[in-house]
Amino acid sequence: MPTSHILICDDDNVVHESLGLYLDAENFSHASAFDGEQALRMFEREHPNLIILDLMMPKMSGTEVIREIRKTSTVPVIMLTAKSEEIDRVLGLELGADDYIVKPFSPREVIARIKAVLRRMNDQSSTVSSVLRFPGLEINLDNYHVKVGGEQVPFTPKEVEILHLLASHPGQVMDREQILSKVWGYDYFGDTRTVDTHIKRIRQKIDQKDAVYGLITVYGVGYKFEAST
Repeated sequence: MPTSHILICDDDNVVHESLGLYLDAENFSHASAFDGEQALRMFEREHPNLIILDLMMPKMSGTEVIREIRKTSTVPVIMLTAKSEEIDRVLGLELGADDYIVKPFSPREVIARIKAVLRRMNDQSSTVSSVLRFPGLEINLDNYHVKVGGEQVPFTPKEVEILHLLASHPGQVMDREQILSKVWGYDYFGDTRTVDTHIKRIRQKIDQKDAVYGLITVYGVGYKFEAST
């Protein structure tokens, strides 16, 4: 029986052929999409466990595809990018991609990243309590819902994961690299501003008058969540 079902979205036949051979060897099942519109159709039909998504595709870009997917799903997404696509790569991470790989790549590396992301998803469900509650705030990692003052507020998957990570360790300071590693599941050697962007948006969403919790910036170090009960 296949371990997981992978959707490959790329307009290059060579990518599908090379990754397909390695996925077969690792007992993964897989399906192929060759443009952005087909990627969304296949996502709805195939219900993949993970998506390999090229940023530059015909009809719809990878960032447009992941924006649509994240409206309804937290399925793991690994982006394929060219070296010149750093701005789009950061945008993809902010939209909820779980990892990225720069072309040209080794299929063996892609398989390793797939296993790491799937393993991290499984680990998340078996560690800290998936539902955290504080006065006026509830963070539910099971359904990726956040309630502020009893009302559900729209959050992206990565915003929920960052907030849940910090709130599950109240008072503990985490630097940007730690947050990237724990939430995205890999060591990110580029610009860490994506964490700052996420934190800013989370603060705007959880802000309410007389809140007894908050995300605190520890200058020169990182961020922490504090709450009084």
